[in-house]
Amino acid sequence: MTPPPAKKAKLPTCRIRKATVGDVPKIRELIGVYASQGLMLPRSLNDIYESLRDYWVCEKENEIVGCAALHVDWEDLAEIRSLAVTQKYQSRGIGRRLLKRCIREARQLGITRIFALTYVPAFFERNGFQLYSKDKLPRKIWSECIRCHKFPDCDESAVVLEQ
Repeated sequence: MTPPPAKKAKLPTCRIRKATVGDVPKIRELIGVYASQGLMLPRSLNDIYESLRDYWVCEKENEIVGCAALHVDWEDLAEIRSLAVTQKYQSRGIGRRLLKRCIREARQLGITRIFALTYVPAFFERNGFQLYSKDKLPRKIWSECIRCHKFPDCDESAVVLEQ
C-alpha cells in the first residue's frame, strides 16, 4: 500500500498588490534585513520612492511580508529587483507569487526578456530563468551598476527569462 503524498505547506492567505507610498518604510526595512546579511543589495528610501511604481508587495493581515520590483530597462528588457520575503513566511510560495506577478506585468507591457542579478540563482532557475553571462547583458543596465558599492567587482549571478 502506497502512503498518501505529503501535504504541501498551505500558502498563507495574502494579497499581492502594487505598492503605495505608505509601504516604502516597510519595503526598505525588508530589503535592509537581507542587505545587512550580504544577501541582496541595499536600496535607499530615495531609490524606493523614485521607483515606487515598479514595486509589488505581499500583504498579510495588514503587514507587508514580501516585495518585488519590475524595472523596465528598454523596449524588450526588464529587471526583477529587490525580491524579498520576511523570514517567517519564506518557503511558502510568496516569493514565487511576487515573481510571477512581475512576469505577468512584463508580458502585459510587451517585454520579451526579463533578467535578475541575484545571489540566489537557484530560486530563479526553479521558476524558468536560465543562468546567463553578465557580459552579454546590454550595456544600458550597467548605468545603474556604476552607482553600486560593489562595482566593478559584482559577485551576483545573472539569470534571464525569455518569453
